[in-house]
Amino acid sequence: MRDLTYPATIVTAKTLFKVLGMKFQMSGTEHIPREGGAILAANHIGYVDFVFDGLAAQPSGRLVRFMAKKEAFDHRVSGPIMRSFHHISVDRDNGQQSYDDAVRYAREGEIVGIFPEATISRSFEIKELKTGAVRMAAEAGVPLIPMVTWGTQLLKTKDHEPDLKGRGKTIGLHVGAPIAVTGEDPVAETAVLRDEMSRLLDHAIAEYPLRPEGQWWAPARHGGTAPTLAEAARLDEQEYAARAARRAAKNTDR
Repeated sequence: MRDLTYPATIVTAKTLFKVLGMKFQMSGTEHIPREGGAILAANHIGYVDFVFDGLAAQPSGRLVRFMAKKEAFDHRVSGPIMRSFHHISVDRDNGQQSYDDAVRYAREGEIVGIFPEATISRSFEIKELKTGAVRMAAEAGVPLIPMVTWGTQLLKTKDHEPDLKGRGKTIGLHVGAPIAVTGEDPVAETAVLRDEMSRLLDHAIAEYPLRPEGQWWAPARHGGTAPTLAEAARLDEQEYAARAARRAAKNTDR
C-alpha cells in the first residue's frame, strides 16, 4: 500500500510525545514480524489506544491497519485521515464486510490491529473476547499476536474526565509471542488468547512506575478501585439499554 500521511504523522506524534515528556515502556516488540501479515489483538482501556498501539510495530518498521468503527470514517475531519492510513471501517450493521477486508489485508502482508473486547473495559481487566481475531488469523493463515497497552486510560476513558495533555505520562506497550491458531475451535483458541493477554496485563501493571493500590485506573484485583469485571458488565448493560432507549425515542419522534 502507498503511504504518504501515515509515516509523517508517526514522526510528528513521536516529536509531540517527546515535547510532552511522555515515556514509553516496551517489551516483546521483536514478536512483530518484519514482513508478512499478522493479526495484532490488543486490549481496550481508553479512547486513544490506537494512537499508541501502532508504536509497538515501529521497531520492526511496520505500520498497523486498525479496525475502527464506521463513525470515525464518516467524520469530516477524522474520515480522510483514517482512509489515508488504510485503516479498516467496521460497520456493525455489515460486520462481514469488515471481517473480509481484514482477512484480505492480512493475506496481502499487512498487520491488522483489532480490539477483540469490542468495547472499552471499565474494569481495566481483559473482558470476554470475541472470536473474530482467531478466525481472521486462521483464515488468512497468519500469526495471531497478543498485545496489551497500559496507561492510556489516564488520558481518556469511560466515566472519567480526560487529560489529553499527557504531560509526563507513561504508556506501556507489551507484546506477546505469536499464537498458532487453526480456527477449528475458535472459542478454545480465543480462551488461550485471553489468558495470554491477561498475563501481559499483569506484567504491564507490575512494570508501571505508578503503584495501582487505591487508584481509580487500576483493576480491583490489583488493589485499585475500578469496577470488577462483573460490576463493569452491569454498567455496560445499563449503557446499552440507555442507548437503545434514546434510539427508540428518536425514531418515535420522526
